[in-house]
Amino acid sequence: MARKVYYLKTCDTSRRIIKNLGELLQNFDFQEIKKEPLTAKQLEEMKNLAGSYEALFSKRAKKYRAMGLKNVNISETDYKQYLLQEYTFLKRPVILIDDQIFIGSSSKNLSALQQKLQNL
Repeated sequence: MARKVYYLKTCDTSRRIIKNLGELLQNFDFQEIKKEPLTAKQLEEMKNLAGSYEALFSKRAKKYRAMGLKNVNISETDYKQYLLQEYTFLKRPVILIDDQIFIGSSSKNLSALQQKLQNL
């Protein structure tokens, strides 16, 4: 089964989370999304686990405000296009463990992730 971490090496939050999880991630594949952009197939797999493209989309990204997207009604198709066009729109990190997905840096998400990793 898939065990993968999607991250951005220039993202302090991604780096901190990966560092804190340390050895728990030793058997995972890592994909740096700026150097190796997401494919449509990878994004589709993430969406199927997350339930929507919106769940993967970071509304904190600087480009979100710069492009004025908060004042626009964005559809699922739009979210998909933005995620494929611009790596900064992906909430980071995204960690896949078999058939589960952990998105972003919320404390609830991180504690669920840590519990899952300790039970592997």
